[in-house]
This record gives sequence, structure tokens and C-alpha cells, in this order.
Amino acid sequence: MKLTWFGHSAFRIDLNGARILIDPYLKDNPSWNGTVEEAAEGATHVIVTHGHADHLGDAEEICRSTGAVLVSSFEICMKLGLEKAEPMNTGGRISLKGFDVVMTPAQHSSSMDGYDLGPANGVVIIPHASGERSLYHAGDTGLFSDMRLIEELYTPRVGLIPIGDRFTMGPHTAAVACRKFFDFDIIIPMHWGSFPIIEQTPDSFIREMGEAADKVRVMQPGETITV
Repeated sequence: MKLTWFGHSAFRIDLNGARILIDPYLKDNPSWNGTVEEAAEGATHVIVTHGHADHLGDAEEICRSTGAVLVSSFEICMKLGLEKAEPMNTGGRISLKGFDVVMTPAQHSSSMDGYDLGPANGVVIIPHASGERSLYHAGDTGLFSDMRLIEELYTPRVGLIPIGDRFTMGPHTAAVACRKFFDFDIIIPMHWGSFPIIEQTPDSFIREMGEAADKVRVMQPGETITV
């Protein structure tokens, strides 16, 4: 599995012939200096965790230009009205070519321009190929104890975890989630550095991780790693 971070919470996953974009906030993303076209080239699926502008981002444009399938809440799928869509809701699981998607709870809101866009969610991506790690993108969320059930049910080994505070978990609560509720092999902090009112570096999060700090992999916008 190859993972590319575009800053904030925007990622691209190359997996079993699929190219998946999650929360593709690109055009107006202060952390990303590239183009939408560059990030979205070859996209087969676009997953949106919730309806805020910094997560919904360029999803509609990307789906229309590439033919990618939108995977999101029922409300977001209906609002965008795309021909290719897989509407979901919290707790649901669907099977796509090469991977499954599970929609998990998130403690957050989801709306845009006065429209309620359903629940905020995280997602677990479960590859069909043996030997591939499952990946948890927590979306925007506060800490909640049922994260332990996400670990128990889906055993994600790669965690994309918000640490920015104010709107999501901060360094301390994100570290509690990672140490107490999950058994990640790799933890990639996200939702930091993009706006002045959230955490500007992952340094505090790394300190809070203590002896487990060696699991943290800090990525730079545009960087690709294999996980």
C-alpha cells in the first residue's frame, strides 16, 4: 500500500489497483502547493468523512473529471448528486474492487452552507489481499472510548490521526487514543500545520506518545511512503 499526504487530512492510497483519495481538500489547502489534477490523476474512488469544506474539498470536481466513485454518507452523496456513488452510514461496511470500506463513528459535526450533511465519520480501509495492513482514517474526531471497538473489530495497523486540537483531538487526547485503544504499527499525525489556530507541529504529540513515539511517522505534504 502506498500512501501520499497532501497536508491537512487529505490522503491518496494506492492499493490493489485502486487509487483512493480521502478528504481531498486540495485547491484551497494552505499546506499543498500542487494542483488538483496532479493529486487526483487516475483516481478510482473518493472517500469523504464529513461535510466540512476542508474535507469535502474538491471531491465533486475530482469525481466528475476522473469518473471516480464517491464513497460518503447518504446525505453527502445525495447533495452532490453524482452518477457514481456508494452512500453509507455509521457502522456500515461495503465491498469494492480490492478493498472494503467501514464507516466508523466520529465525535464531530458535518454541515455546509446551512445544510446538515449527516453524521461525521471515520473510515477503515480493509484490503482484500493477504498481508496488507488495514488503515484507519479517523476523520475529524474527539476522543471516545468506543475507539477500542474499532480496534477489536477491524484491527487497523496504520492510523491517520488528527492532532490539531480546537476542532479535533489535540496532542494529549490523540496520544491517549493511540496508546490506550489501538495497537497501531504506524501512526501518521494529520490535521496540523494548515491553519494558524490549530497545532503547528507534531512535536507535542510525539512527546505525549512517550515510549511509543517510535511508531509515529511524520509526513510532509506531497510525500509518498509504503506502509
